[in-house]
Amino acid sequence: MTTIGFIGSGKIGGTLARLAVNAGHDVVLSNSRNPQSLQDLVAGLGPHARAATTDQAAADGDIILVAIPIRAYRQVPAQPLRGKIIIDTLNYDPARQGSVPEIEAGNTPPHELLQTHLPESCVVKAFSTVFFKHLATLGRPAGAPDRSCLPIAGNDAAAKRSVAALIDSLGYDTYDVGSLAESRRFAPGTPAQLAHLDPVGMFTVPGRPVTAADLVTLLEEVR
Repeated sequence: MTTIGFIGSGKIGGTLARLAVNAGHDVVLSNSRNPQSLQDLVAGLGPHARAATTDQAAADGDIILVAIPIRAYRQVPAQPLRGKIIIDTLNYDPARQGSVPEIEAGNTPPHELLQTHLPESCVVKAFSTVFFKHLATLGRPAGAPDRSCLPIAGNDAAAKRSVAALIDSLGYDTYDVGSLAESRRFAPGTPAQLAHLDPVGMFTVPGRPVTAADLVTLLEEVR
């Protein structure tokens, strides 16, 4: 099993940590405050979870999951992440999270910001298209007819295979959209990014299952 280091342990991070522990993985959680602030979360997750500083989580994880506001991307430490696989869950929503000057100036597209910050790491975009409450409830065993499929994108094929295997263990299929540049096809506001939201209640639980065929259809709407 894999040790997953979490940089950011809020709604998405905490949800994914629980799914990972339930799948038999070890998790190392960190946030922008201190390990003590995570003790309740760690206690609820059990012996496969522990709290650490951001640098410790980055050093100890086999795969690192970043789930922080995108404006705080510089808090992700580059040195301990050299050569590692990074899962980028970040979406750019300046109205809610604040603007990023590099993005606003057109110097770096949102989907490539973290890879630019971590040039010696292998960044894979994933988990950016699903509401945390739906993420907690839509997982299904492999082969289930209502198993949902999540898009991933990245520049390194081996890193994407590792991330796909992890996501499979959490109860989801994956569809490789291509390079990080292609993750624009499931960026905020696209049909694929909104795929799991119930149009009747929008954020109602458990959300809508989205098969691989459904996802491909939605991705094709953005070329």
